[in-house]
Amino acid sequence: MYSIGELSRRTQVKVPTIRYYEKMGLLDAPERTEGNQRRYDAVGLQRLSFIRHARDLGFSIEAISELIELQLHPDRSCQAASEIANSQLSEVRSKIKRLRTLEKELERISQGCKGKGVSGDCYVLASLADHQLCEHEH
Repeated sequence: MYSIGELSRRTQVKVPTIRYYEKMGLLDAPERTEGNQRRYDAVGLQRLSFIRHARDLGFSIEAISELIELQLHPDRSCQAASEIANSQLSEVRSKIKRLRTLEKELERISQGCKGKGVSGDCYVLASLADHQLCEHEH
């Protein structure tokens, strides 16, 4: 059995986040000692590790909840899990595309100012003040 502090250390998930996951129903309520301290078993540790990894990959709480539900029913088709993962992959690819556009625009703006003039003539400041100076939508 693990205390909440030990569970936190083992999974690198902060204690308030563990409590939040319990409140959201991602983690089952743990057993309590006579002193009302939480005590987690190996299943709780595995579940929290699963949640942490899924969060690291950017899955939403809702998606994680659906994945946990599938995990609890090993006889069900994994089609839904595949669809959830593919949806997350699409979101990541979309974010990467937007970030590349931002990178190009920031690179262009930063190259427009060499930092040798005065702020009243600064291209970076002018670009931030006037969106029409941007070449790409972002």
